[in-house]
Amino acid sequence: MSLAEQVLPLAGVALGAVTSFLVVSLNERTKWRRQQSIRWDERRMTAYAEYLHAVKELAARYQRIAAARGLVTGPAPLDLTTEVLEELAEWEARRSALSATCGLVGDTRTNTASRPLNHCLWRLEHLARGVTAEVEQNWDQAYQEFRDARRQYVESARSSIGVPGSATDEVAWPSAWRPAPRTPRTET
Repeated sequence: MSLAEQVLPLAGVALGAVTSFLVVSLNERTKWRRQQSIRWDERRMTAYAEYLHAVKELAARYQRIAAARGLVTGPAPLDLTTEVLEELAEWEARRSALSATCGLVGDTRTNTASRPLNHCLWRLEHLARGVTAEVEQNWDQAYQEFRDARRQYVESARSSIGVPGSATDEVAWPSAWRPAPRTPRTET
């Protein structure tokens, strides 16, 4: 048996072993990356959802405070008491902590969308509490800006975790079913 006849089978075995090693390594790396992606997507989704819940709770309370001040009608009025102020402070601290968590696990687009959302929420707070000297009629505009910023944040968050489509479609409500526009309450 010649040297070439002995080397060629050994080279084939070695080449097969190297190829097998490379394929298994690539498969394991792909599997690990997929698991990490799923893990981070779950964390992102939880962080986004908790943050949005805190934002929604604060906005609802600010709207109720605004109703107590006569800036809007609809929700049950909520007077500013020490208890309410403490509760607002707790929710704001929670929102702030959740915002920091989102900053750690969120993508750039979603983190960028959180900034105008936070600013709109703070504007609602200032209007509701009378901290700002703005004219009362700005509540509706500020609330619409808040809703637009929240919608943009939701769209960015959905895109970040790979949820296709839009959160909501535009729905044409029948005029008989459309809620009455909110107007400032008048003092009687």
